[in-house]
Amino acid sequence: MDLILYFVDIFLHLDKYLGDVIEKYDQWTFLILFLVLYCETGLVVTPFLPGDSLLFAAGTFAGLGRLNLAALMLVLGLAPIMGDSTNYWIGRYIGPKILRKENVRFLNKEYLHRAHEFYEKYGGKTIAIARFMPIIRTFAPFVAGVGSMNYLKFLAFSIGGTILRVSSFVLGGYFFGNMPIVKKNFTLVIMAIVVISVIPSVVEVLRQRRLAKAKKA
Repeated sequence: MDLILYFVDIFLHLDKYLGDVIEKYDQWTFLILFLVLYCETGLVVTPFLPGDSLLFAAGTFAGLGRLNLAALMLVLGLAPIMGDSTNYWIGRYIGPKILRKENVRFLNKEYLHRAHEFYEKYGGKTIAIARFMPIIRTFAPFVAGVGSMNYLKFLAFSIGGTILRVSSFVLGGYFFGNMPIVKKNFTLVIMAIVVISVIPSVVEVLRQRRLAKAKKA
C-alpha cells in the first residue's frame, strides 16, 4: 500500500519531483527520463510508470528553460522506440514459453489478454494507437513479437506513434504548462491527463465485456 501511495504522490506532484531531480542531477535528468520512458514500454512488468503526465511535466520545465527542448524531444522520442523494440524481441523469442506457464510472477495476464484482443482488432496499427493508451502500450509490442509481426512494419508504426505522442504532450507542456492558470492548478491538470489517457482503455474493456455478455445471452 505504501508503494502505491508513493507512485500516486509522484503522479500528482510531478512538477515538484521533476523540479527536484533537475535541481539535484542537472543534465543527468535526461538519462533518468530516458530510463523511465524506456522501462514503461520496454518491460512488461512496469506498465505503472508515469508516461503522458511525465512528458507534459518535462515540456513544462523546458518552457522554463530548465531543460533543452531539442534534447528533450530526442531523448523522450528514442526511449519508447527502443523500449518497444526490446519488448518486441522479448515477446518474439521468449513470449511463447512465458505464455505456456500457468502463473508468471510480475506478469498480469489480464493486461496481456486485453492487448492481444486490441492487436487482433486493429493489427499493426495497434502499435501506433496504443501509444496513447496506458498499459496497452506496454503489452502491445510484446504481443506483436509473440505474433511474429514483421519487424520493419512494427518499427514504422512505433516511430510514427511515438513522434505523435511525444510531440503532443511535450509541446503541450512547453507552450501551455507555464500559463498562470495551469501552474496554479498543475495537480488537477496532471490528474486530467492521467484520466484522459486511461479513458480509451476503459472504454475498450467495457466494450469487450458487453460483447462477452451478448455472446453468452
